[in-house]
Amino acid sequence: MKILIVGSGGREHALAWKIAQSPLVKKIFAAPGNPGIAALAECRPVPAHHLEGIRDLALAERVDLAVIGPDDCLAAGAVDLLQAAGVRAFGPTQAAARIESSKSFAKELMAEERIPTARSAAFSDFQRACDYVDSHPLPSVVKASGLALGKGAVICHSREHARQALRSMMVDKLFGQAGETVVVEEFLEGREVSIHALCDGSQAALFPPAQDHKAVSDGDQGPNTGGMGCCCPVPWVTQDMLAEIKRRIVEPVLRALARRGAPFKGCLYPGLMLTRDGFKVLEFNARFGDPETQAYMPLLESDLVEALLACAEGTLGRTGVKWGRGAAACVIAASEGYPGAYRKGLEIAGLDEAGRVPGVSVFQAGTAVDQGKLVTSGGRVLGVTGCAESLEGALESAYRAMGLITFQGMHYRRDIGRRDQRMAGDHG
Repeated sequence: MKILIVGSGGREHALAWKIAQSPLVKKIFAAPGNPGIAALAECRPVPAHHLEGIRDLALAERVDLAVIGPDDCLAAGAVDLLQAAGVRAFGPTQAAARIESSKSFAKELMAEERIPTARSAAFSDFQRACDYVDSHPLPSVVKASGLALGKGAVICHSREHARQALRSMMVDKLFGQAGETVVVEEFLEGREVSIHALCDGSQAALFPPAQDHKAVSDGDQGPNTGGMGCCCPVPWVTQDMLAEIKRRIVEPVLRALARRGAPFKGCLYPGLMLTRDGFKVLEFNARFGDPETQAYMPLLESDLVEALLACAEGTLGRTGVKWGRGAAACVIAASEGYPGAYRKGLEIAGLDEAGRVPGVSVFQAGTAVDQGKLVTSGGRVLGVTGCAESLEGALESAYRAMGLITFQGMHYRRDIGRRDQRMAGDHG
């Protein structure tokens, strides 16, 4: 088989790494890929958002399966375009991807299907949104309804802060069209967890639970990012809880989208909060998480390509998805200044040494090659994943490897997984 991976981040590197292990695969292409992916695949300089170019590449190389990574590609209709050209693709159609690309649509669907979530209201008028936050309890959460690279949610502890967030999104256009409509919702307190499920339109196979760390600094301080690290599994999430999540959240979404003529085939990724009233949905994503994928792929024992094909063909029930025992922890190395402005072109050293640490995989994200040297080219530069029998061992390996990597201004959180370790002790 020939596989095309669309995207250029750590998520796509992790997918390429796992796909390359499949005996079904003859050749892998990536568009546009990155230097890490280039060691596994033939990278072509086609931007992920250039959908016609992606289609033409898939047709020219007679690709058997295209795997779409980025959310904006799915929202723009990459799968629809490929399918219309006769190319098999993993990922939801544009209509099904609305579960992520429009938070207001997702909220309407959850209300109709009685899927537990935070109370909320959607606005396209700035003054009406301000009036709403002025009359509702604090803290509140202001979210851009569209795609905002994981940075479109602001927790507001004062009404002035909420009005500032609304102004930045709706008036100043901080997130462009994504902020033309905003969702204002109640702040949920509890424990957060990421759930991923492979879906074939009607059936779902859940991954082990994971926990992302979105704030840029230790202690969950500072602005939200696309994710600064991830641990898997989450020790306090039981099998009974996963069964409840599948029954009350994942399966109702699949049924609702199918009834609307938009069956979801791909990776459904709800972010959840365990509150005093049970699990509630924070948001839905329509693709593999980043950095969650960097933690998941080293734990996956079964053939990823078989599972992706089953999702695309609607035969997931006949394909087993098997996970290894143990734990994985991914720590992100970011550029100084991220998620704000940051420098590019800074030389990276130590990757080979880090990759030789037992149980460690290093996934490249914001990297490039300049005059034969590996340099930074993005905010999140690398993901260092450690695997071991225990979460403690996985974290030890990841941080040991991270200590061998250097580039000017490199920043990473030093408390990834510490909450999970404490909770493991509480529930041991």
